Amino acid sequence: MKQFRNFGFKVMVLSFALFSNNINAQDMATTNKKLSEKEKSIISIASLTAKGDLVQLKSALNTGLEAGLTVNEVKEILVHTYAYCGFPRSIRGLQTFIEVLNERKVKGIIDEPGKEASLIKEDGHKYERGKTILEQLTKTPQSNTLRGYSAFAPVIDTFLKEHLFADIFERDVLTYQQRELVTISVISTIGDAEPMLKGHLAIALNTGLSPEELKEFVTVIKPTIGNKKAKAVKEVLNEVLKSK
Repeated sequence: MKQFRNFGFKVMVLSFALFSNNINAQDMATTNKKLSEKEKSIISIASLTAKGDLVQLKSALNTGLEAGLTVNEVKEILVHTYAYCGFPRSIRGLQTFIEVLNERKVKGIIDEPGKEASLIKEDGHKYERGKTILEQLTKTPQSNTLRGYSAFAPVIDTFLKEHLFADIFERDVLTYQQRELVTISVISTIGDAEPMLKGHLAIALNTGLSPEELKEFVTVIKPTIGNKKAKAVKEVLNEVLKSK
């Protein structure tokens, strides 16, 4: 009987050790999670577009295509930027992309077009669809009572819900996670928009980006935005991570 109890105890200890090792391995995998080359390219393309550095953007666009981004994905990245840095930067980015594609065709490089956006089902009011998407992104119910800038200028709340979070986010060429990478890249580049950056960094975590990946994001974008802005982004990120 004593030998049986000893054997049972050893089995229990071994099982606990194996379970702990499995948990540690999962934690290590999460901790070691890195941004892919495609994700790094999304950051660079969005940031350089917002900055208006078309020379470096050309290089980033080539790198992104070589990393596996499709033509339609790149176009969608550039279109998405306009919501955060305006039509002029977005259109100049698209014009630069046309130049890049033409230059690659001359060299005999045929890039993968990629999928087109699926048709959007016009079910329900667009405002409510946008509101639902925002709730999914923030993981927070959206109040029916407008506050702050939305109460001060209600039309901008309508534009945000109906256009940004319905018209744009409903397009499935990019995932929500990829769109948030574009968003935080543009906001970090334009600077002086800490409240919005804080909100979108939190959303980026909600879409599945890890704290380690967001810390790497700061490293990737730093050469484009410079030390001062990168430091500001890091401070906002640290604040967001502490609140989680």
